[in-house]
Amino acid sequence: MRVPVSLMGLLVALVSTSPTPASAEGGPAWEACVRLSSTLDERIKACSTVIDTRSESGRRLAGAYCNRGHALTEKRELDAALSDLDEAVRLDPAYACAFNNRGRVFSFKRDYDRAIADYDQAIKLDPSLALAHSNRGESRFNKGDLDGALADFSTAIELDPNYATAYGNRGLVYYRKHDMTHALVDLTMRIKLRPDLLAYIDRGNVYRDSEPLDRAAADYGEAIRVAPTDARGWRNRGMIRLYQGDNKGGLADYDKALQYDPSDVFSWNNRGQAKMRLGDKQGAIADFRKALELRPGLPIAREALQKLGAL
Repeated sequence: MRVPVSLMGLLVALVSTSPTPASAEGGPAWEACVRLSSTLDERIKACSTVIDTRSESGRRLAGAYCNRGHALTEKRELDAALSDLDEAVRLDPAYACAFNNRGRVFSFKRDYDRAIADYDQAIKLDPSLALAHSNRGESRFNKGDLDGALADFSTAIELDPNYATAYGNRGLVYYRKHDMTHALVDLTMRIKLRPDLLAYIDRGNVYRDSEPLDRAAADYGEAIRVAPTDARGWRNRGMIRLYQGDNKGGLADYDKALQYDPSDVFSWNNRGQAKMRLGDKQGAIADFRKALELRPGLPIAREALQKLGAL
């Protein structure tokens, strides 16, 4: 019996956050508004000061709106972000940053056609902006245009050969196209450039689906190492251990997964499978019932309860 798998890692869209060179002169508010190390709240506060006092003008004022819009986007205050980015476009219609960041807002709103239109304009204004190519690739991917997404991510990589996100995103396109060889090449490069949780999970998923399960388990183990309190590494490795017949190992991993994410229905179901295989009938019944509580009618949990005579 095949255990349900977790969802593929989401594509990550980056945004332009620095409207002018770091060496540009300006007061403390301006510096905090454009400084990459500023927190989102610090950026919002500093850019608001620039905007409210009109201490900057022209592109720099547009940059303050653009950067505040970016921070609001990351906080998922999308309507406020859209208002700021509309104003940035109005102040400077030749400013690629504003179109790129506004496209990201539309992408979060799942209005992919408008997102793509804004990325098109950002690229027209600044063809060298790798971020805009990668972001457009994300929207094309979400629309199901895999060839268009592949072209955009490839262009982003040509423009910036160290662009980890673009390698990861292109690897996911290859994965969706069932080209596991190229997917592994790109996801391995992503890990080389930025070895984070999703990088290891994404490559582990490719190994899982192309059958070298030991390599999949190793990548999920690395995901656990870099993010030990994130449930995704634990539940993915638990799934592989169940595939391999290591029910005790799978049970231990799902215990951890549920410790960090008790709302995941498949972790409850899969831990129930491990308990059932280990002869813990009552524990299995409790886990399957919890899975049904979270998702009423889940077929695999109902079938297991029927098999155990508990439904």
